[in-house]
Amino acid sequence: MGSLGDLRAGDLDVVLADSEDEIHAAQALRYRIFYNERGARPSSETAACQRDFDSFDDIADHLLVIDHSLGDGPERVVGTYRLMRREHAARAGRFYSAAEYDISAIVDQPCEVMELGRSCVDMRYRNRHTMQQLWRGIAAYVFRHDVGLMFGCASLLGNDLTEHAAALSYLHHNHLAPVEMRPVVLPQFYQTMNLVPAETLDARRVLASLPPLIKGYLRLGGYVGDGAYVDEQFNTTDVCVIVKTDLVAEKYFRHYDRTARSVPTGAPL
Repeated sequence: MGSLGDLRAGDLDVVLADSEDEIHAAQALRYRIFYNERGARPSSETAACQRDFDSFDDIADHLLVIDHSLGDGPERVVGTYRLMRREHAARAGRFYSAAEYDISAIVDQPCEVMELGRSCVDMRYRNRHTMQQLWRGIAAYVFRHDVGLMFGCASLLGNDLTEHAAALSYLHHNHLAPVEMRPVVLPQFYQTMNLVPAETLDARRVLASLPPLIKGYLRLGGYVGDGAYVDEQFNTTDVCVIVKTDLVAEKYFRHYDRTARSVPTGAPL
């Protein structure tokens, strides 16, 4: 396990995967959450090995939340995030999000940028303590690599845009990224987020209904890109979220505390 410093709190630790077995454990957790729990559609190869994987996994860094009380097997991995910086994207040929979004405005930023993806937490661990550990790990990684901007897809469960009309419209009207850093869904996939007039929205109610992960990004001053992407394989409707990490430095401890408190037991990230 790769160390990010002393981040252990009780039985939960946060590390970087540094072996194939640890990456496989993260992929197995992703499979249980994305496919078994949320209804994603596996390929025959994915279903056969019961792991969610793609070509980026061998290149990216994998943040793991480990429960030491569960022993030394793969079941001890109870949370994960996939992290990709410029050097990873150069080796892969692109960032993962580039298949869905025009992210040139992000890539053109003069700072180090980091893509966050494949976030999930075991159902039994969706609580304040685990969320604290995840955000401590992300913050430690950001500080270590001097990351200036984070971005990645955040998901609403399901493909029906009418069910997400209020949430997408709220994000569009209130949190659209400045044009100089705004990703845009590629034309062939573009779905407008401007579905409901701003004056008809109950902003407080919509904000409360957003997935905890999206609310966490917004509390850090995060923005969203232009357009929604319907991911039929993963049974989600995605928005691209952008967070400037100077706000992580400013709000770090308050942020992960508040984000964690907003996560009800059993809620999907």
